[in-house]
Amino acid sequence: MMKGLRNGLCIAFSMYSIIPMPHVPWKRENMQYALCFLPLVGALIGLCEWLWFIFCFGSKMASLFYAVGAALLPVLISGGIHLDGLTDTCDALGSHAEPEKRLEIMKDPHVGAFGVLGMVAFLMIETALFAQVYEKPYILFPIWVGFLAARMAGASAVVSIPCAKNTGLAYVFAANSERESAARVLRIQQICFVLIAMLMQLKPYMVILLAVYFAWGYLYERFCTTKFGGITGDLAGFLISTMELLFVAAAAFGGVFL
Repeated sequence: MMKGLRNGLCIAFSMYSIIPMPHVPWKRENMQYALCFLPLVGALIGLCEWLWFIFCFGSKMASLFYAVGAALLPVLISGGIHLDGLTDTCDALGSHAEPEKRLEIMKDPHVGAFGVLGMVAFLMIETALFAQVYEKPYILFPIWVGFLAARMAGASAVVSIPCAKNTGLAYVFAANSERESAARVLRIQQICFVLIAMLMQLKPYMVILLAVYFAWGYLYERFCTTKFGGITGDLAGFLISTMELLFVAAAAFGGVFL
């Protein structure tokens, strides 16, 4: 059991981050709980974001310098895998095609105009929000935990929503996961996250943020099934990216309205 958990940790970090890990064969016994460790990648990103803020704020760096670095840190640490999913999803949505055609567009290694526009818009919005946070650093908690919470949502979606196709990264992880047990572990993680969030930040905006977080997670399942016929790895990356943006926006606008 311990060996399987250790191997799952290695697979999660080797796939979803640039952190060097020992090679582990992608077999069912090693992948059963790999997605349960995905939030730890988010925790690492949150820690790096905190250290980056401390460095820039203490060194009195310009807000744009901080904001660009903060927007690029998740891309650097994750290897850009989730941003790639966001880009492909925007490309598919921009086509206004049928679900089958959208899946083909996401599978195409070439990036279309809508994908580029979606990626650029996402990074620009995120950079602007980080700059606002730097100018009024009153509410930083959502940023540090947002990367972890986003990956909880993404991992939960992969083990709970039917796959749109029997190929691809999401299918590989879903098919080799102990889906019911993994979903239970991820639900417990989310409950713990909510309890900690409420204990540390008893603010109305935090209650609203948590409500929006779970509402988007709920609506996302319908989004996947109606627009694409199920979940894919790209769609999981889209969810994680949009959840990250949600938490940064909460920090930015929370600072404005305090």
